[in-house]
Amino acid sequence: MSVLAWCVSWLARFNFVFAYDNWEKSLSLIPIIIIFQLVIFQRFRLYLGVWRFASIPDLRNICRASVIGALSITLFCFIAFRLEGIPRTILILYPFFLIFFLGAPRLIYRVWRDHRFDFKTISDSRRALIIGAGNAADILVREILRDSNYVPIGLLDNNEQLFHSEIHGIRVLGKIDNVVNICKKKDIDIILISIPSANSDQMRSIVKNCELTGLPIKTLPGIQELISTHEVLSNLRELSIEDLLGREKVELDWNDLQKALTNKTVLVTGGGGSIGCELCYQILKLGPERLIILERSEFNLYRAEKRINKSAVSVDFVLGDLCDKEKVDHVLNTYSPDLIFHAAAYKHVPILEKNVREAVRNNILGTKNIVDLANQYKCEKFILISTDKAVNPTNVLGASKRAAELYVEGMNNTSDTSFLTVRFGNVLDSDGSVVPLFKEQISKGGPVTVTHPEITRFFMTIREACQLILQASRMASGGEIFVLNMGTAVKINYLAEQMIRLSGFIPNKDISINYTGLRPGEKMYEELFYESEVIENTPYEKILLAKHTALRYGEFSTKINAILDACNNFDDSKIRKLLKDLIPLFDNAQDNIISIDKKKYEKSH
Repeated sequence: MSVLAWCVSWLARFNFVFAYDNWEKSLSLIPIIIIFQLVIFQRFRLYLGVWRFASIPDLRNICRASVIGALSITLFCFIAFRLEGIPRTILILYPFFLIFFLGAPRLIYRVWRDHRFDFKTISDSRRALIIGAGNAADILVREILRDSNYVPIGLLDNNEQLFHSEIHGIRVLGKIDNVVNICKKKDIDIILISIPSANSDQMRSIVKNCELTGLPIKTLPGIQELISTHEVLSNLRELSIEDLLGREKVELDWNDLQKALTNKTVLVTGGGGSIGCELCYQILKLGPERLIILERSEFNLYRAEKRINKSAVSVDFVLGDLCDKEKVDHVLNTYSPDLIFHAAAYKHVPILEKNVREAVRNNILGTKNIVDLANQYKCEKFILISTDKAVNPTNVLGASKRAAELYVEGMNNTSDTSFLTVRFGNVLDSDGSVVPLFKEQISKGGPVTVTHPEITRFFMTIREACQLILQASRMASGGEIFVLNMGTAVKINYLAEQMIRLSGFIPNKDISINYTGLRPGEKMYEELFYESEVIENTPYEKILLAKHTALRYGEFSTKINAILDACNNFDDSKIRKLLKDLIPLFDNAQDNIISIDKKKYEKSH
């Protein structure tokens, strides 16, 4: 191309007549031009560019290489023979022709590859409507046009300024609310949602409109999950329940968290459970000196080891029971942890209603053991992972977790260790949540069982909850009860319907939803705060602070010991009575649960 540009420059100067003046000198300079341009092209990496992906940066390099090449040749000719016999016009025309000859083939090749006309490809491709007209949609359309099984027909976006504009030749056809009419009019085969920044409320609204079309829907994951904003087509996937309930973006100070955990030894109890395992995974990314995972279930410990054993951080997997105080003492004495995240707990409401002693023994005695020893060994911080069921508890689980909250608070008032609590609701797809149950029921063809049509719960993704726990632990000075902002409570009935739809079925047509009635200890809806607690904001929108009155630790400790004595005697009725005395708002009478919940639910609406 350099030789061609040089020759055409001379021909253009002499009106494309050969032989022109000094043509011998023109041809004799060709080896010099090849040498100069070879070095310059190599310096600007022109030989490494893939023509199929040629773009503005490639054109910029071509321009720079051509201009510098022309200047170098001019300088050589001036030094060698003072430019005698070479018209000055040649040296001006040469870089322009060279830019054209280098750039045009790349452009033509890319256009041919991106827009090649192939009857088979077009017939096999699915006509796609893209929701969103932002950066992700721009990249998605470009990738689809380059090489995909989709044909982009149009885009929808609620930004009216974008109406009738185009992205890579694909027009914005209107608002998302018009998706049904546009899909019929344009004969759409599939809908692609390309708004990774959408939160759960926005996604629910978008999906609600798209579901009316009856077409398959794919989406890009949330912005935190995208591997690269320059490769979105490979990230397209089927909609999941997490897209509708858990796409909130968590803004954390990762540098601050990393500094807090550097050179620290961290212990996580219940590290084999769904929350504990994810917490360990997040902690490892922050680079502590050592991580100890304490777990009573052999299988859960094995599962955790499979997930996180490939780490540069020293990780110890310890099998042990928190109710075995000698074991816990041995662990803390051996490893001397700086931070303890206490995620271990029994959490299944109906099972714990039938096994009161085990619930109290694990959730209260286990907590008491680890708290007492954290104080004894002067750990830096202790973080209790609590639950919204601890607020106005109507079941043994909630009462036992509330007792754990109070014990942690009481110990903070007498200890050099900073004790704090992080309280939140349900996490999606955890081992004990309804999501795995619904998936199993749907896979078997139904029915999907829901306890009550009006029952509601708070939901958050496991990753989001664990990240917020880490941030709360960093903010704490001791004695706080941090409450994660769970957003809006969701009806379990809605959750079931959406999971059925996401599986490609129609609720109550292909798969029925049966209502079984409230189970023992179950509430119609959960609460995150006591009425006596004052809600305060923190520097992080997703983390709230529940200000509360100080606890009388001496009297509380006496009652705890009485409950543990009743555990030794296997006296469930006495344990319930003592729990009621310890947590005055705890009342396990089923009639009371339903009437109180119904009254509160109607009042809240």
